[in-house]
Amino acid sequence: MTAGAADRRPGRLGVGVVGAGRVGAVLGNALRAAGHPVVGVSAVSQESRDRAEALLPGVPVLDVPEVVRRAELVLLAVPDDALAGLVAGLAETGAWQLGQIVAHTSGRYGTQVLGPAREKGAIPLALHPAMTFTGTSLDLARLVGCPFAVTAPAAVLPIGQALVMEVGGEPTVLDEDARGLYHAALAHGANHLVVLVAQAAQALAAAGVADPGRMLAPLLEAALDGALRAASPGEPLTPGEAPRVGAITALTGPVRRGDAGTVAEHLTVLDAFAARAGAPDVPASYRALARAADARALAAGLLSQDAAARVLDALASRTSHAAAVAGIDPDAGSLHPEGAPDPRPDPDHGADPDDPAPDVTGDGDAPHDQEDPDEGRPRRGPQEDA
Repeated sequence: MTAGAADRRPGRLGVGVVGAGRVGAVLGNALRAAGHPVVGVSAVSQESRDRAEALLPGVPVLDVPEVVRRAELVLLAVPDDALAGLVAGLAETGAWQLGQIVAHTSGRYGTQVLGPAREKGAIPLALHPAMTFTGTSLDLARLVGCPFAVTAPAAVLPIGQALVMEVGGEPTVLDEDARGLYHAALAHGANHLVVLVAQAAQALAAAGVADPGRMLAPLLEAALDGALRAASPGEPLTPGEAPRVGAITALTGPVRRGDAGTVAEHLTVLDAFAARAGAPDVPASYRALARAADARALAAGLLSQDAAARVLDALASRTSHAAAVAGIDPDAGSLHPEGAPDPRPDPDHGADPDDPAPDVTGDGDAPHDQEDPDEGRPRRGPQEDA
């Protein structure tokens, strides 16, 4: 650690940022603004170096072991798949120090992944911001009120909570064994929301809409706003409002109305579109999500048994002739030929695929860039039916 640490005001920590990606550079900047000096940052790609220069001006760009050597608080903002190897590799080289705080920003992991550092006397923290990062100064304002999942041993949990509050976030304590479900929920909501928008936009473009994004924006933003509000139990009920049963109460459209004829027509035109455009994932997604909507609406008392059964019958029976002629499986979900390798999934907070793996020997530079997959919450007016 730096020799000048004792000269700083109490409670301030020398921060070392490992990974100048979209998350690491922004959180480093926020910690610096809170009074914690940033003593070093690692960066591999030119984009990462430019980001470090923009958000952490004057901070030396160093190799990973040197960043760790100088820091009292090490912020590991690296891809999920690189995290365990990086922590273990640094332990093997003797880089971790007694009493050093080590925090990672992965949503997938708690503090067990930091075990090799903890065995060397380091203090482990898992701090995951549930937000999408652009890697620019725009993110700094969005940190205010941003939820953070905080996992740490009970004795040091207040340290993690304090760090989150210092950057403007709102800490939520999460158990170690809940991290996997937590992260899957965020990825399912945010990442698959993007997929749905992409599918809807493609279909609208095929229908002749010149600007699908503009067409979708008011409806999707209102729908998201309504669902998020319904999913927040802390909001008071308005006079005469029935008790909430969750986000499904914001559901509108043909499934909610039990309009099986419209559902059947949707599948006919979507199957035909899939045959023309080579997009079998669109009707497959429609079927899967309509079944889920039907089941949840029925369980919430929003749909009668008879109406729910009619919708399910329509979903089960409507496979168009166009899809069959084109050889499209209506339950297929891939746009890639059979046997072709799937694209590499984005790790939590994403990585620059052109960057090398994290180097802990000092022969290379830093781990990959990162970005957060989780979108913010747009606020619009009342939800419109669709």
